[in-house]
Amino acid sequence: MPDGPCTAGFEDVYLVNDSVPEINIDHIDTSAGFLSKTLNYPLIINAITGGTENARRINRSLAKLARQYGLAMAVGSQTMAIHEPVLRDTFSVVRKENPDGLILANVSALSPVEQALEAVEMVKADGLQLHFNIPQELAMPEGDRDFAGMLENVARLVENSPVPIIAKEVGFGFSQEAARRLCGVGINYFDVGGKGGTNFVAIEDRREGWFVHEFDEWGIPTAVSLGELLALEYPITLIATGGIRTALDGVKALAVGASLIGMAGPLLKILVNEGEAVLQRYLQGFLYRLKAGLLMTGSRNIGELQQKPVIILGKTAQWLTIRGIDVKRWAAR
Repeated sequence: MPDGPCTAGFEDVYLVNDSVPEINIDHIDTSAGFLSKTLNYPLIINAITGGTENARRINRSLAKLARQYGLAMAVGSQTMAIHEPVLRDTFSVVRKENPDGLILANVSALSPVEQALEAVEMVKADGLQLHFNIPQELAMPEGDRDFAGMLENVARLVENSPVPIIAKEVGFGFSQEAARRLCGVGINYFDVGGKGGTNFVAIEDRREGWFVHEFDEWGIPTAVSLGELLALEYPITLIATGGIRTALDGVKALAVGASLIGMAGPLLKILVNEGEAVLQRYLQGFLYRLKAGLLMTGSRNIGELQQKPVIILGKTAQWLTIRGIDVKRWAAR
């Protein structure tokens, strides 16, 4: 699962140490409200897989951990199970393992309404991710080439969906311009899915994709995409995914203004290579470090964290500044 050669930009983001926080770590509140439910931690185990027996085992293990720690979870693209009902259990197992948890369905932004409704029903979803993956499609020899009418289709999905819709990029990041257009058709939730994590163009090129690695650096880094969309000052909710590999990355993303963070590749690698018990220990440590990050900034909860100063330097600051966004807005809190 290639990651390189780009970063998510969080190396340019700095938090200010509080030497006198006057906080007991046991009193830090990491809960986060999202859609209709409250999570114990602001973390989504993001869209990964489905459609095979191995994928069913993976989704079952991840759903058990989401239930244990009070996390949200999104399944991978459900298109294959819509076309082949025998595969539905590889996705619906998530709801069976976590009957009361927050679960997101997942289909393409080009999917017809009937398929979107079937995906929601399949996992009894609380929300629906619409994934936007145009560079990946263009790299695939068998991928889509026609994206005309996408906004109109998203508008239909928003109108007919029984649950809230989240626009999800898959590694190339949303720009302000794209977010404005999507807000115009009723999208209020964005998973920025920026550059810096799993590189789906590189994956396609490894299997004879048409981009022959010329576009491996394509996309908007996650920290930049997050800054662009926050600067719109629209009433939207942002999820930061794409290259969140450490708890510190997560604390930075939350401090900048994300409501939730999402991880996929790092969790999948541990589960597949080392097993469920090792992943459980990793999650315990990650969530402890997330709390520690809040404490070291003097924050008792995520709301307080988002009032603390954040210093943005380097290429991330340069990009945002050139785009007309004053990075001092974060530093002068």
